[in-house]
Amino acid sequence: MLISKAWETYAADKRIEGFSPNTIKAYGIQAKLLILYFKDAEIATLNTEILKEYLKNSASALKPSSMAHRIRFMKSLFRWCHVEGHIPHNPASKIKEPKFGKRIPKFLTEREIELLREACISPIEKALFEFLFSTGCRIGEIASLERNCINWSNRSAIVRGKGDKEREVYFNIRAEIWLRRYIDNRQDADPAVFVTERLPHRMSIAQMRYVIKRISARAAINKEIYPHQLRHSYATHLLNNGAPVEVIQSLLGHEKSETTRIYAQLSGRLRQEFYQKYF
Repeated sequence: MLISKAWETYAADKRIEGFSPNTIKAYGIQAKLLILYFKDAEIATLNTEILKEYLKNSASALKPSSMAHRIRFMKSLFRWCHVEGHIPHNPASKIKEPKFGKRIPKFLTEREIELLREACISPIEKALFEFLFSTGCRIGEIASLERNCINWSNRSAIVRGKGDKEREVYFNIRAEIWLRRYIDNRQDADPAVFVTERLPHRMSIAQMRYVIKRISARAAINKEIYPHQLRHSYATHLLNNGAPVEVIQSLLGHEKSETTRIYAQLSGRLRQEFYQKYF
């Protein structure tokens, strides 16, 4: 079986299993690079040494996190090929991911949040900013959100996160006010919560990022602002106000508690309070 054919069948199976479209897309890029490098050879001809050579040749151009992503793809693809009987053994099974320290997520201070809030002009900017910050959602979760998934009575929404898993998120009164104003003033019938301003249709992730970039340009904050920072800021705000890590994990939709616990490193104010209390 050619590498290209193996990838096509693998991707089809993973879609059925519920892999997110973003994961399939990211793995698709890795598959194209693998196919190009090995000139779409028979997948059974690839052994561990050949794969290690491939990784070695790209090591200088990749960050450790990017290299780890490439290895995870290879492990997943070759594991599937082995289980399905397309190859006699998995040549990627003994390849290890590089060790690298986890980066502390970048968050925004309360002052920066207020500057961004003041820089919002239109109803869509105010609604998108407040909803992003008060729910802590990933931008992809908001891009796919539909109006009928919002429960106005308790200010909550059902979003679909990684692994196609649903969870309930909550938003505050400020977000409710601006979201209602934005939706009530719309003339279109599109089911999406957020739509484009011209010829209204579901707003894409890229278009949402542009809206946040437009807001940050007006706020004149001397740092790069991107939507995921609002998610980090949401988690940090909860932690600083005493929320248990387990609760934050559930609200963020993290599968592993280790992913959430990294936020504990951000909470300088809380650490200082504990130091003053106990030392």
